[in-house]
Amino acid sequence: MRLIALARLLQLCSQALPIGGYSHSQGLEAAIEHEVVRDEGSLLRWVSDVLEFSVKSFEIPYMVSMAVAWARSDPAAVAALNEEYLSSRESAELRAAAVQMGFSLRALLCVLPDFPQDTVDTLRAIPDLSLPCVWSAAATAWDIQPRESVMGYLWTWAENQVLVAMKAVPLGQSAGQRVLLAIGSRIAGAAADLDSGGTGADAIGDASSDGYSNFSPGLAILSSRHETQYSRLFRS
Repeated sequence: MRLIALARLLQLCSQALPIGGYSHSQGLEAAIEHEVVRDEGSLLRWVSDVLEFSVKSFEIPYMVSMAVAWARSDPAAVAALNEEYLSSRESAELRAAAVQMGFSLRALLCVLPDFPQDTVDTLRAIPDLSLPCVWSAAATAWDIQPRESVMGYLWTWAENQVLVAMKAVPLGQSAGQRVLLAIGSRIAGAAADLDSGGTGADAIGDASSDGYSNFSPGLAILSSRHETQYSRLFRS
């Protein structure tokens, strides 16, 4: 990986990136409210399950397929994949979170120097942009390879989940680091699938979503309950 691409990836992964990720729990706050997540062990199970049955098996393949479309300069395919992805979100809150962070990242990219104008024009032409769509645009423009892009995306998601739990359970910093250490191995495995013919590699081969899997009813139910939860810290 070129050093400049690594620097750009670290910038995308930074907690200082102003896209509002800190304001969303992605359904975790509802899991804490209903005591599905109550300690370090249950947090690890929750994050591992959401990673395995939703993010890795569905969100990541869509993001990689979008990167393929960006690399092929195919704005129609980008828009279609973005629309399909948003239609899959399990609740209104999760859809809104994906759109809000996508909008914020687009706003940032559009004012950065030397960002490709054709990419900016395509981003501005899509009304409801998801975060995976804009992330894949940035990764493609900055020559960040799919494996590294997936690693960074999954790491920022997992880190945010742990930070949510540290605030809302609450958990201590050492417990949070142990969870991240364990999840890091799973993230590395998900990225390795891109090289070994796993789901991500299928996404690189073609943009068909027939083999994607997003069966996570527990997440869907808890996220929907969060919409009417009486007391909450997070928007999703």
